[in-house]
Amino acid sequence: MPTTDRPIQLLEERRRTLQQAVGRPLRTPAGSTGPALTAKGRRHLIEELEELYWNDLEWENVTEEERMEGGSLPELTFPGVLALVRGLLLTEVIEGSAAMPEPRPEVVEDFFGFLSGRILALRREAAGGPGEEGDRAALELRMTAALLDRALLEYHRLSPEDVGTLE
Repeated sequence: MPTTDRPIQLLEERRRTLQQAVGRPLRTPAGSTGPALTAKGRRHLIEELEELYWNDLEWENVTEEERMEGGSLPELTFPGVLALVRGLLLTEVIEGSAAMPEPRPEVVEDFFGFLSGRILALRREAAGGPGEEGDRAALELRMTAALLDRALLEYHRLSPEDVGTLE
């Protein structure tokens, strides 16, 4: 397990692993050509992503619907989060659409910071010892790490087949 203790280091580590898996530099998505987001608008979108994360995570903890032997799939555990991430990275719209795409990769990048911080906190909780709390933290750690990896794939426009397993 990596010894990283800062979110930015963890994120850089995940990206290095991803880049090694695909064997080429990662593409960075283009931002919007429209007006910049206000600080309030940016914070609102980040809060929406964080709220979806907590809601999807709580739903999984309550229902245990998506748990399987190899671990849960982030596409099934965090459908709301991944849908909003895709929406924030959208660069094309249906022909004839009244709205133009306004990708906001900077918001997704901020959300990566949240997820990285959450992973580090869950690592500490899971290492805190056996028992129900440690088990819950270990499970949430696996789900959150898988979500970060899946969101990074979306961000860098890669498919799971491009990279295989990142663990």
